[in-house]
Amino acid sequence: MQEIERKFLITNLKFKKEAINSFEIAQGYLNTHPERSVRIRINGNLGFLTVKGKSNESGTSRFEWEREIPIAEAKQLLQLCEK
Repeated sequence: MQEIERKFLITNLKFKKEAINSFEIAQGYLNTHPERSVRIRINGNLGFLTVKGKSNESGTSRFEWEREIPIAEAKQLLQLCEK
């Protein structure tokens, strides 16, 4: 699967007034090698394991693989993440 990078420069916090809800995300990286990264993320009651490849030369896209994993496993894997 190909991920398309979309990056935005935030210059102020006015956008927060437009928010209709918010949620907390916990995440950590098992590996942050320049050629690939392996991320664990908890979003609500869902856990995810994500592997991302190196960005293309323009930095606009890269390979991404993501799977939902049990929340208990995601919590365990977060304990192994890099500082």
